[in-house]
Amino acid sequence: MDKRTKLIMSQVMLPSQANVAGNVHGGEIMKLMDTAAGAVARKYARCNVVTARVDELQFHLPIFVGALVTLTATIAYVGRTSMEVIVTVDVEDLESDTEPKRALSSYFTMVALDRGGRPRGVPAFEPETQEEKELYEEIRRRREKQRCQCATEA
Repeated sequence: MDKRTKLIMSQVMLPSQANVAGNVHGGEIMKLMDTAAGAVARKYARCNVVTARVDELQFHLPIFVGALVTLTATIAYVGRTSMEVIVTVDVEDLESDTEPKRALSSYFTMVALDRGGRPRGVPAFEPETQEEKELYEEIRRRREKQRCQCATEA
């Protein structure tokens, strides 16, 4: 895997990121996810990027103050000017001896921009592993289906 296609970042959740019961606000996690997606997309495209779309976010686990949150952002598909980034969020209770657990994941569509703020081309992406190839094809089919649905609704 190209080292420009993956980024990992971690952060311990603080009281300022949570409600009075100690649950981290979902918006705080969404912001971290967007930051990770933007960072890996910028690293890959070598230019400014913006978020164009975020697929459904479904929280599977609560995240509490003091937990270590690790985000992994991976380029999974590249179009002409956009990139699909998978962002996973794992949460680890640092006061127990348990393994990290997947809290949520989502797809982010990031668009590369030139200095004038217009979409610009990004380098081609060649999936290498069998898993990367399968994921690439799955995303390509989903994007094609979305395009067809938009055309029939117009």
